[in-house]
Amino acid sequence: MSTSFLHTDLVWYAIYTKPRWEKKVAALLSARNITNYCPLNKKIKQWHDRKKIVFEPLFQSYVFVQVTEVEKWQVQQVEGILNYVYWLGKPARIKDEEIALIRNFLSDHIDVSIQKQEIRLMQEVKIIQGPFINQSGHVYEMHGNRVKVAINSLGVMLTANFSISAIAPCPI
Repeated sequence: MSTSFLHTDLVWYAIYTKPRWEKKVAALLSARNITNYCPLNKKIKQWHDRKKIVFEPLFQSYVFVQVTEVEKWQVQQVEGILNYVYWLGKPARIKDEEIALIRNFLSDHIDVSIQKQEIRLMQEVKIIQGPFINQSGHVYEMHGNRVKVAINSLGVMLTANFSISAIAPCPI
């Protein structure tokens, strides 16, 4: 039996929405029976006379959809969707475990904030995606969202270009 990707396999993808359209897009997708997830952050807002719990999208302009390869392109016809989030020239696939991690984290915590990790020259980083996964190296060149990482292995220095999303700072 082949383990290749089947046209009926469901895969999670991230999509870009118009600004402040995350909840609307999720509702439109649900109306079309398309499995989606718009992570909502539970926040307590204070007004001068009261407190209120509100639910705001955790990721601005992002909604996740779970579709087959065949259904993938029909999703873009939903109003408010601008495009897929791309990685290496293809719509980026999101692992089921990552969606579950976000769901679990949001169910256990309120007022969550997201902070973009800043990467600096000469910083030690760990590669978290691709063929060099779990290898460490140092950033020695940066151009926009691309970084060049030097990886010391077997007494030689390998260099490779990575997307910023494929690396993470090493703990101090």
